[in-house]
Formats: sequence, C-alpha cells, structure tokens
Amino acid sequence: MKDVTIGLRVITFLIVYGLTQVSFASAIEQTKGHFKDKFRQLDEVLPTPNDYRNAAGEPGKDYWQQQVDYTINVVLDERKRRLSAQQTIKYTNNSPYRLKYIWVQLEQNRFKSDSVAELSEEFGGLGRRGPTSSVPTNDDPAKISLSQLRRQQFMEDNQLGYELTNIRDGENKKLNFVVNSAQMRIDLPKPLESGESTVVKLDYAFNILEEDAVNARSGYEHFPDDARKGGNDIFLLAQWFPRVAAYSDYEAWHNKEFLGRGEFTLEFGNYDVKMTVPADHIVASTGELKNPNEVLTQKQQQRLELAKKASKPVYIVTADEALENEKASTDKTKTWHFTAENVRDFAWASSRKFMWDAQGYEQGGDKQPLVMAMSFFPKEGGDLWKKYSTASVIHTMEVYSRFTFDYPYPTSISVNGPVGGMEYPMITFNGPRTIWHEDGSRTYTLAEKRFLIGVVIHEVGHNYFPMIVNSDERQWTWMDEGLNSFLDGVAGREWDPQIPWGVEPRDIVDYMKSDIQVPVMTQSDSVLKLGPNAYTKPAAALNILREVILGRELFDFAFQEYSRRWENKRPTPSDFFRTMEEASGVDLDWFWRGWFYSTDHVDISLDRIYKLRMDTKNPDIDFKRRRQEEMDKPSSLFVERNKAANMKTWVEMNPDIRDFHDENDRWTVTNEDRNDYQEFLDKLEPWEQRVFERAIKEDKNYYVLNFSNLGGLVMPILLELTFEDGTVENMAIPAEIWRRNPQQVSKLIVTEKSKLLKSVVVDPGWETADVDIENNYYPRRIIPSRIESYKDKKREGWEYKDLMHDVKSKLKEPNKKIKKK
Repeated sequence: MKDVTIGLRVITFLIVYGLTQVSFASAIEQTKGHFKDKFRQLDEVLPTPNDYRNAAGEPGKDYWQQQVDYTINVVLDERKRRLSAQQTIKYTNNSPYRLKYIWVQLEQNRFKSDSVAELSEEFGGLGRRGPTSSVPTNDDPAKISLSQLRRQQFMEDNQLGYELTNIRDGENKKLNFVVNSAQMRIDLPKPLESGESTVVKLDYAFNILEEDAVNARSGYEHFPDDARKGGNDIFLLAQWFPRVAAYSDYEAWHNKEFLGRGEFTLEFGNYDVKMTVPADHIVASTGELKNPNEVLTQKQQQRLELAKKASKPVYIVTADEALENEKASTDKTKTWHFTAENVRDFAWASSRKFMWDAQGYEQGGDKQPLVMAMSFFPKEGGDLWKKYSTASVIHTMEVYSRFTFDYPYPTSISVNGPVGGMEYPMITFNGPRTIWHEDGSRTYTLAEKRFLIGVVIHEVGHNYFPMIVNSDERQWTWMDEGLNSFLDGVAGREWDPQIPWGVEPRDIVDYMKSDIQVPVMTQSDSVLKLGPNAYTKPAAALNILREVILGRELFDFAFQEYSRRWENKRPTPSDFFRTMEEASGVDLDWFWRGWFYSTDHVDISLDRIYKLRMDTKNPDIDFKRRRQEEMDKPSSLFVERNKAANMKTWVEMNPDIRDFHDENDRWTVTNEDRNDYQEFLDKLEPWEQRVFERAIKEDKNYYVLNFSNLGGLVMPILLELTFEDGTVENMAIPAEIWRRNPQQVSKLIVTEKSKLLKSVVVDPGWETADVDIENNYYPRRIIPSRIESYKDKKREGWEYKDLMHDVKSKLKEPNKKIKKK
C-alpha cells in the first residue's frame, strides 16, 4: 500500500462536503473526438422493432414463416456409391408478399470444380476447413498435405454435383429454372400469393462423396479389410436433397450459397421419405420408422419394445449379429419408410456394419413423454461406444431441457461414421473410435473418450439450437454454435468437471489478445478462426453473463424465455439480445457491444493503491502526524554517509548561532493555527459537525484503488481483499463504474480502523477472461514459471549429411500392413 500525505486534507474536504468518489489516477484530457461511450445504447445498431419482431425480442403479432413439405423416394446404389431420387416439394407462402420464383440450395454442387466455393478456395492462409497447405517463403518451399492431394485427386476422378431432370409443377408441366453454381431458381407459372401453396417435382441423382477424402460433412467411408469381398461402406447422407432456401421477414430469399463453412438456413416442414437400400443394411434416420414389420425381424422389434422401459441400453442389433452381417451381401433391397413432422432438415445413415442399441428416456410432460435414445456404430466403435454414446445422448436431453424446453422428437440418435461431428433433426454423426491392436483387442485413449462424450453432447445439443430454435447458421454461426457450446459446457461439467470443456473464460484469452480476432457478429465465411470466434468466445461470454454479471437466477430465466419464445421459429441476434435484457431486467447493451461487436479484450490493471487517513483539522494532532511522516522518509545518502564518518555539521560545531528556527519546524503549532481550527468548526452546520466528529472518532482506513482498462473491454471488477489479520473478503464492482471514463477509474474502499489491507487481487478466480493476470496483483507478485534444460541438436541441412556413409546403406523391404479384423 502507499501512504499518502498530499491527499489527506483533500479527502477530508470531499467527505465533509458531500463528494463520494476520489480519483488519484493520472488526469486524462477528455477532448472532443477522444471519448468513446462503451455504454452507448445498442438500439442504434439493431434493426428497428416492428410487427414481425417486437422491441421485447419476441415474435411480433404478425410474425410469419414459410412452410416447406417434402415427399422423397430415394435409392442407394451401394456398388456405384450413388443416390437417385424423385422429390415432391409443397411450398406454402405464409408471407404477406407474392412470390414469382423459388430459390433452391444445391449443396452437392458446392463440390463441382466451377462452383464459387471451389473457385474461391485460397491456397494456404487462415480460416480453411479440411486439408491444409502453406505458401512459399524466402526460406521454405510451399507445402501441401497428402490429404489435400487426396482431395484434389478424388474430385478430379469423379463426376460430382447434382444431375437434375424433369423439373415440373404439380400438374407435371415443365418449369423454367436456372442453376447458378450451388443454387437454383425455379420460376413459377404464376405468382404465388400470400396464403397459397404450390407444388414442385424434380428428379435428381449424384455420386456420393468419400468423406475421408473430401471432408464434406457427409459421404461414405470404405472398410477394405472387412470379411466381405470388396469390403463394406458406411453411408452418412446429409445435404443430399435439393432444399428450398429460407425466405424471411428480414432478408427475403436467403440465397447466399454454401461455401463449405457457414452452415445452413432452412424452413420447417413435414417429411415423408422412403429409402431403398440393400436388404442387409440397417438404416438410422430423422423421423419415425413407419414400416418396422417390413424391415426389422420379429426379434429386433421385440428388443426395441423392451428398450423403451430399460434402465440401460438394449441391443437391437448385437455385436455378433453385426459382425456376421459384414461377411456377405445381397442383391435384394428393402425400403425403409420414415416420416417427420415440423423439422427443418432430414438426414440418414445406412450400412450393414451397424450395431444398434436403444434406451427409452422418460422425460415426462405432454410434448413427448418417451424419447428413444439410440446409437448405431460398427465394431470399430467398440466398448467406447457401448459405454458412452447412448448414455451421453440421454444426459444431453436431461440438461438441455432443464434450460430450454422438453425435447419434442420421438428419437435422438448418435451414429458413428467418417464425420467427426455433425447435427440434424433427431440424428447426429460422431467420429471417435477405438484403436485396433495386432492381438485383436481394441482400446481407446482418454482423448478419444473425452472426444466422444463431448461431441455427442454437442451434436445432440444442436437439436435445440438450431434445429428447433431455428437461427440463421450461415449468417450468424455463433447463434447456434455459441449458445450450444455454452450449454454443452454446462452438460459436460455436470458429467465430469475434470474434462476440459473449453468454455471457461480462461479458454478464450489467447484468442482475444491475438491479431486474428474478428467480431463475433462477422459472417461465418469471413471469420479467420471459426472455433474460438463462433464457439468458445460466445460460450465464455455467456458463462460470464451467467456466473458474474446476472447471476444464475436471472440468467436462467431469461435464457429459457428466449428458448421458448423462439421454439420452432427463426430468431435473429437482436431478438436474443433484447429478450435477455427484457427478461432479466438488466441493461446489457455494453456487454453485447463489447463481446459481440468489437475485438476489444479484457485487461484490467490495478495500478496503485493509496492508504489514506482522515485529517482531524486539529493542528495539535495533524501537525504531529505530518512531522512523523517527514521523519519516516529516507534521509539523504550524502547525510547518512557523513554521519557514518562521524562528520559534524557546521551548526553542530557552532551552537552559539542557533536561533528560533533551529528549535522549531514548519509543524510547530501556533495559536493562529488553533484559531483557524476553531473557525473551521464554528462554520460547520450541526449535521456537518456530527458527521465530521464521528469520522474523526472512528478513524477508519480509506483506500483508493486506481484501475486502468488496457484491453478496452469494460467489465465488472472482481476483487479479493486480503487483510493483515488473515481474513479475506470478495467485492464485485459493476461494469457501470467505467461509464464516464472507460480508460481509467478509481474506487474508494473504507474499512474499520483495525482492518488493515494487506493485498488485493483483481479477478482471482479467472472469471472474466482477463488476458494479463500479472497486473491484477497489488503488490505485484513474483511470477511463477519453469525452466528446462536441453541438449544441443546436431546441425541440419544437406551439406551436413554423411553422403560417403549413406551410399553404402542397404535398401529395406517395404512394410506390409497387417489386416484389421
């Protein structure tokens, strides 16, 4: 602490005459153009409320959204790895506007060589999804990964994209259409008026992508070492059918095409889908199976019925049955029939390799009392999937429903395949697997265990955001990934808090202080680092909002209110921001502006602490204190060394010249000083005299803490105060302390006379994402770190190779890979 003399009489004046806050910070000249209001209202940026979306963040009285229903008959040709389908679309125009045409998203065309996505792909650089490369420099050659070469070769060797035919209306009359890269405009024979419906029919086919080669979020995975001649495949089918683009009140047609990263913006509708697949395949799908008698054995149907009341997963297809199924194939087919109501998408998986387990989750309520949690996985999933997949599905629904609404669908499915993690209504694709060993055993690492639990929770959680709370993924990725990451962090830490879930404030500090950060509100295809930007930062922000700023009660109520308001509807960021403020009763514009619209970071420095004592104004007391303060200061080094040498001063050697001024100092009290003191007391009003006398009697400690906002992001200041008696107190200063000066503020803390402050730490629990914790300590601490020893490396480079020796080496035979069973 720093004892201060200069401020003592100042603080007496301020307290006696009614001022409540002292600033000992360096003065900042607030000239016109320098001031930046971090608390400026966000309504200047947000869209104006209207009858579609009101000022409270609710759907307005005239809110509307379109309805798109699909009837699809699709055939999977396993040998050719090809899908062909006939599709009927019923489009209902619930908007108040007439439509002359319909836009359709053709995501399979994204992989054609002339698509916008492929033509705009950058070599090297940040923000890539999938295989990597790097540009050459003066010292290093360019690099391209083998995975990138594999992708290029697959796309060169295969004809990709849709083959569209027979596009017609409900009366089978040909419709005009234009394909523009990965989008198609279908011209209607007459304008579609508000409240009317129209029917569009089309046929299409495409070659299925190899997911491991292309990194496409869907496709097939080949298992060449299976017992069946030619091996087996797992097919994960998503983005597989032409989907009508969204049409909304705030953007009209959402025809920003798929570039590979910004995901999907879709309409709700009803689906009736029939998939014809090899007869020995097991199919997992969005929706309810309508013909179990035709595609399941009697035993499988009985097991499925038992699973509804089971306390642990029941195998519908056992490991032995799946292994036996892998060994042969058939030319016969079966048609699986699924229907789904009020969903925004439809995905499915098919393979003869699948084990299948199921367990009923009784969530109660009127919406969907029983949900069938299920997992489909090959032998490569092993015990990892047996233990954790379906259990993670159920745990996710239990936690998410507590924060939002009851899970509304009849099934929730986790499928293992080549996709690391993707989400669709009722079905998710999840990638972690076991490791096969030459002795035939299978094991899994701690990382794979954590990955599986985490990815299942995350992807199943996406049923809530955005499958039900239907935000625009392509424009605002954070609205589903960020909110979902926040909740998967809640569910994950309730599963096992020792697993690093990556949603704590401390997990985002490196990104927030980096030079590659862009605002969270940035459109997803333009974000440099999507993971920290759209997942971790908004999740950490919501974690801070819940635990630090609002508290759990206010936050949980507001978050649930947002979820229920926008269940099966399409919210925008303004709807989220406004609902959270309106339902919590707290102005959060500063928070949204800082965390979502800026690249500021949190770095609050505790620069100084002043320890002050109240002046009594009585010269007989105060002058004595001043004299002692002077005596406590270090004396001159010159004087100290002269004393050490026993050197006497001239005055000491000539005492006869001493006078009044040698016997008295500036702190000698005179009657004039005493008269001034009495005059000061006489001028006080009675209430002022009572206040002053009490303050003198209590003789409390006054501490002024100076803070600097080095990162720019205004945040609450969380303090841990440690006192000399060993006690510790916590104090939270609201973010509003920065409202008049967002760069520097001071805070007065008053303690009892016996309560002496020893040290202070800002954000001791790392709860605010402060990027530099070392300037949080006062006094500053010695920084703990590490040091490692190392052995010098040999020189590298071609000129250091021992060519004379290496030319004598014998050529080794290539290793033969052992088949995995």
